[in-house]
Amino acid sequence: MPTRDLTQSLDTDATVYPGDPEVESSPAATHESDGYRVTELRLGTHSGTHIDAPSHTEPDGKNLDAFDIESFAFDARVVDCSESGAREPIGVDAVPDYESKESRANGERNENSEIEMLVFRTGWDAHWGTDRYLDHPYLTADAAAACADRGWHVGLDALSPDPSPSETGVESASESNEGEPAGVPAHRELLGSDRFVVENLTGLGDLPERFELRAYPLALAAADGSPVRAVATW
Repeated sequence: MPTRDLTQSLDTDATVYPGDPEVESSPAATHESDGYRVTELRLGTHSGTHIDAPSHTEPDGKNLDAFDIESFAFDARVVDCSESGAREPIGVDAVPDYESKESRANGERNENSEIEMLVFRTGWDAHWGTDRYLDHPYLTADAAAACADRGWHVGLDALSPDPSPSETGVESASESNEGEPAGVPAHRELLGSDRFVVENLTGLGDLPERFELRAYPLALAAADGSPVRAVATW
C-alpha cells in the first residue's frame, strides 16, 4: 500500500499564524551534563501541520478529546486549485457535485458519495517558511458552507481556509484585498458544523484523486487543536 507523509517539518523555521506562539526548542538535558538528551519544546496547538477542533472558533464547540480516534481517518478527495493566485478566493464552484436528496432517497450513489474530506491543493506549500506563505488563496464562506452541508471535513496545503493577516498582502495587493471577508467565516461554517479543518499539508502535487488521509492529533486534554502526523495511503 503506497504511503506518503504530508506533514510539514515542525522546527523553529515553521510558519505560524500571526500572533500565535513561535515554535521554540532548547536543551533540557544533554549527554555531556546529564548522560542523556531531552529537548524542551514550546509551541501552540495550531503549529505546523495540525487539525482544528470545533472549539477553536466556537465557544460551545467540542474539543478534540470529545471525538473517537477513528474520527481522524478520512476518505479524501483532492481538488486542484493550483491556478489560484495570491489572496484569491476559492468559490463554491470548486466544490464537487454531490448527489441530490432525491437521488439519495432512490438509493443512487455517485463517485462523491463516500467522501469524508475535501482536500484543496493550492500549491502554496512551496512558500512554507516565507512571508509569501501568508498570502495564500482562501475559501469563500459559501464554499466552506457547501462542504459542511455535504458533511465534508476540509484539508488544505495553506495556513488557513480564511485570509491570513499579511503586511505583504495589504501593502502590495490592497486593491485585490478590498473584498476579503473579515474574521474567520470559513472556519465558522466548518467548525460550527462539527467539521474538522486540517491545515499546512504538503506534498499533494501528484497524489491520486482519492486516498485515505490519517491525521491523528496528540492526546491533549480539552484541546482546541493539535499538531498531527498527516499520512496519505491509497
